[in-house]
Amino acid sequence: MVRTMVNNTKKRNMEKIEVVKGDINVDNDAKAMLTMLDLYMQDEMGGGRPLQPDIASKNVEMLKQQHNYVFFLAKYEGEVAGVANCFVNFSTFKAKQLINIHDFAVSPHFRRKGIGRAMMQKIFEYARENDFCKVTLEVRNDNYGAQKLYGEAGFEECEPPMYFWERGVWAK
Repeated sequence: MVRTMVNNTKKRNMEKIEVVKGDINVDNDAKAMLTMLDLYMQDEMGGGRPLQPDIASKNVEMLKQQHNYVFFLAKYEGEVAGVANCFVNFSTFKAKQLINIHDFAVSPHFRRKGIGRAMMQKIFEYARENDFCKVTLEVRNDNYGAQKLYGEAGFEECEPPMYFWERGVWAK
């Protein structure tokens, strides 16, 4: 009985969720993306610092020039509740395009309502429609909630496990 009630609640929540492909050239979409990015950045998992206004405006300006950029906005009862910033890349091993989820965030006010799951479904649908070979992402090793969602969506740790390294371009 409890499982049926949980499943019915999930179904009702899914009916309230809409995920759309955003358009960086549409002001409302760009503002919604930036709002969600700011919430993500302020979260502990995003570094705990707000998005600076100069970086926000530069993000929109620069993303408009990225022809490989695609993003998805999730709405819950019409209110923006999540964002997935993605980039199309290329797999030399498969000789096909892939899509990488660079930022994936759900507003703290809307978590545990199926929004992350709905965004994943939309990204997979987009990947299939465009004949991409796979969807990739990186996740913090201490972000257990995200890891659970990604595992439920069918993601697996790379075999062999991979590390994500970085180096500033101006470092010596």
